[in-house]
Amino acid sequence: MATTTSSATEPLQAAPPNPGIVFDMLMAYQRTAALGAAVQLGLFTAIGEGARDAASIAGRIGSSLRGTRILCDFLVVNGLLTKQNGEYGLTPTAAVFLDTRSPHCLASITRFLGNRTMARPFDDLADIVRHGRTTLPGEGSVEPDNPVWVEFAESMAPMMAPMAPFLASVALDGMSASPRVLDVAAGHGLFGIALAGQSPDARIVAQDWAAVLEVAKRNARNAGVSDRYATLPGSAFDVDFGGPYDIVLLTNFLHHFDTPTCVALLRKVRAAMAPGGKLATLDFVPNEDRVSPPMPAAFAMTMLGTTPSGDVYTFSELEAMYREAGFAGAAIHAVPTGPDSVVTGRAV
Repeated sequence: MATTTSSATEPLQAAPPNPGIVFDMLMAYQRTAALGAAVQLGLFTAIGEGARDAASIAGRIGSSLRGTRILCDFLVVNGLLTKQNGEYGLTPTAAVFLDTRSPHCLASITRFLGNRTMARPFDDLADIVRHGRTTLPGEGSVEPDNPVWVEFAESMAPMMAPMAPFLASVALDGMSASPRVLDVAAGHGLFGIALAGQSPDARIVAQDWAAVLEVAKRNARNAGVSDRYATLPGSAFDVDFGGPYDIVLLTNFLHHFDTPTCVALLRKVRAAMAPGGKLATLDFVPNEDRVSPPMPAAFAMTMLGTTPSGDVYTFSELEAMYREAGFAGAAIHAVPTGPDSVVTGRAV
């Protein structure tokens, strides 16, 4: 089970007053913009390929000397570049995750996480807090056929891929050799594809919006599993899942909705499963204090800004949803390669 970092008998120690925290939060938008600009200009790759001084970098990326120098210095201040004797270099983090020549490059995620559609509501955050829901039109990021999810499927795969093998191994543990698998809100499809790779007789049905599934189908072809990979276009709440399934994957989806909506979806999932089938939910799961670990806890703000009723849920809250929907034996598994956890349960 998830652990907490404090309790009622062990209060958090307050840090001494620090106005720098206030200043840092107010200026944080510049860091987002600087990283996005550097990726868009190909700055990290240019430095990785040998451009070192500001003039050489500017020439390589087609930018002004003044702008390049100031951007590079800003990235030094923020820990992504080094500087010595007027020459810049990549920090280990930038070399691994931001140089496009690296097999672990995450640069594409700036296209989704920096997407103005997702960021725009935070210009009106006080109004959102007053009313408790996004100012985006309709259902916000969960509006039917929202094109933002095609961008998610295209650009976020490098961040999701390292977690896929772990989810697949947890989902397959103790299951039959030839499972039928439903991947709800499949997105890029990498989770179902990883399961197909670990279980040669598994058959995957990926559900999502039709345009998003085009990305998943392409990834399945590239992985050589398209002959065992079917798609089911439509809304997870409306489409007939079919079944029965031995395994259902529910990845990064429940946090978009309130508890009654999550329970209703889980009941629909349970109805499509064989008795004893396994549900494996991948999600941000904060500790019971709801303020740690930092990334899962802070993700609630993303849901406040972009959805009508989404939230992050603790393990105890997810366990209660599972039980109400007809699942037993809920267990949590921390993902070693990312900030998410896998919560499993058995259909009863």
